[in-house]
Amino acid sequence: MAQETNGALRETVRDIHRYIGDNLYFSRPDLEIKGEKFNSALFLTLLTGLRQGKALIIGEPGLGKTTSAEYVCSLLYRVPLGTIWGSEVSGHPEQTEEKIIGRPDLGRLNQGEEVVVWSHFVLLPTKIVDEINRLPETKQSMILDGVDRGNWEYLNDSVINREYCLFATANYQDGGTNTIIAPLIDRFDIMVESKHPGPNLAFHIGMTGANGSGLRNEELERGLHRILNQRNSYEDRMDQAEELCNQFGEALTQSPGVQTLSRSDRETIRSQMDEIPFDVDANAFLRLVLSELSFCYHYGQRRFHEGCADGCHFTSYLCHAVRNCISNRFPKSARTLSQALAWFLGDEQVGLEHLRAILPFTLAHRIQWKEETLARREKESRQDPLPIYMAKEAVREMHRRYIEQAPQLKSALAAACRITDGDALEPAQGDHPIYWEIRRDLGEEVLDR
Repeated sequence: MAQETNGALRETVRDIHRYIGDNLYFSRPDLEIKGEKFNSALFLTLLTGLRQGKALIIGEPGLGKTTSAEYVCSLLYRVPLGTIWGSEVSGHPEQTEEKIIGRPDLGRLNQGEEVVVWSHFVLLPTKIVDEINRLPETKQSMILDGVDRGNWEYLNDSVINREYCLFATANYQDGGTNTIIAPLIDRFDIMVESKHPGPNLAFHIGMTGANGSGLRNEELERGLHRILNQRNSYEDRMDQAEELCNQFGEALTQSPGVQTLSRSDRETIRSQMDEIPFDVDANAFLRLVLSELSFCYHYGQRRFHEGCADGCHFTSYLCHAVRNCISNRFPKSARTLSQALAWFLGDEQVGLEHLRAILPFTLAHRIQWKEETLARREKESRQDPLPIYMAKEAVREMHRRYIEQAPQLKSALAAACRITDGDALEPAQGDHPIYWEIRRDLGEEVLDR
């Protein structure tokens, strides 16, 4: 029975993916996994939205960054497109906390009551920030906690979203953009590029004018607007909104004929994904990746303000090419999205192929490369923007190293577990940072070679 449920829900998600790709977001496949081809921007944002994740979508203006996120949000969460449009936050220098998060109810304030009028952006589970890098760096900090935990605070009140996903778009750097601050960019699970679809599909887009009108429902949009503007509790409003969202889902089944997911369905899918284990190779490979992106022999770990010492033995590893230490949010992103990919493909375990497909998009925005590393590679022929290209090359390089020493590494990790359990064994020796990290975890001093 459970397998039948899994299959039905998986087919619904595939139906959503097919419908968007065939009717709304025309794109070329640029990602192949286990014989299936996908467009990375559409496919990975779909998985991210399903996982309650956060995605940063980059690209040139007018190539579908925002609209693709709108379609994914509408179909995954059963929210009419007009309601999504009304809740989006626009990135610009004059944006304020009152427009993004909430404002005082002035009528109640005159009566001595401090009541918050929450924005639709805060209340809805689907959140889109358009052109986030046009927000000044000082104003990006306003949304840090909400982006991270779905916890929004204003005055003496707060809203904690029961479920949510967030998509932010960013054009490439120009005179009107700002740097996305490191604490904010690290909160995104993935970064993908919405690419030009090519002249033939672009011609088709111009001729058909696909605009998602099938995802509009003005009556339900007006109903949702009234509910969101009420002054009762967040929980009551969300319960009422869910009833209308379910009506929207039923309408979509009739026309345009696409199956969608209830909140209960989404919770079931996330539970199924969480139960998918990593196999031994995926487990060991992710540990190797973490070691190369956090290790520093001379200073104990990578730190942004500390450069590598002269004559370091580990110059052939990524720890020598990067400036920063990878955060603890990265392995969570890698785990949840690898599990989502395995679930979508109907696999019982996360393996190397799942992990290798996901890693570049979870690393591209998080790695800060040294200037000399960037200069050496920025002119190389490639199909991706430089951060994603370099992340793909880094994963390819680390995977090659893993394949060369997989038996030795898995034996070293197994021996470390046995030592922790009390067995009298010597920790494995090796030339990769992971072996040094294993010895540190076992309490050994590794100050010299």
